[in-house]
Amino acid sequence: MTIHHNLDMPEICHQRITQLLSSGRRTILGLVAPPGAGKSTLAQALLTRFGDAVQVVPMDGFHLANSELERLGRRARKGAPDTFDAAGFVSLLARIQAQQPGDAAVYAPEFRREIDEAVAGAIAVQHSTPLIVVEGNYLLLDDAPWSQVRGLSDEIWYLDVPADVRHARLLARHIQFGRTREAALAWIAHTDEPNAVRIAQARHHADLCVAWG
Repeated sequence: MTIHHNLDMPEICHQRITQLLSSGRRTILGLVAPPGAGKSTLAQALLTRFGDAVQVVPMDGFHLANSELERLGRRARKGAPDTFDAAGFVSLLARIQAQQPGDAAVYAPEFRREIDEAVAGAIAVQHSTPLIVVEGNYLLLDDAPWSQVRGLSDEIWYLDVPADVRHARLLARHIQFGRTREAALAWIAHTDEPNAVRIAQARHHADLCVAWG
């Protein structure tokens, strides 16, 4: 695992992405980090810089529906590994990896924070897009079926962000989407941070680790 202690993320990413695109084939890049590290921000920056060469597919589209989480008794832990359709996510990556010229679009779900639910078929992955950026928390876990993600990815990067920076972002996000400050702090302590510890324990599997922020 290569470690870059550098705040200039765009240039580091630019160099690595240029290498991946030079292969001339479909490439899947994973971005993984604990909650609040800025995975979506980096994915959007890559999309902005590389345009039509990139399609972003967030893992969050595979959140189980709130009704199913209620049935399973997991609603209070939404965001933990067992609150996702991990097998469905792995199947989607396999379809994207196998997509060939002339194939129809592969559709992926997208999580909408404003309604706290995923929307099916919101992201169209075209065969002509060479780089698929998959961002999510659990791309490096050893537990099945998450463990299959590494074999379906060409590279996975781990974003390393100071805990105080992540916590501030998480607090602002939770308040923005309706939680009180007290409820947000409780969610960070009892849900986000236990997940963050588990995610960090798998960072040694990453191809690239970048300290950012």
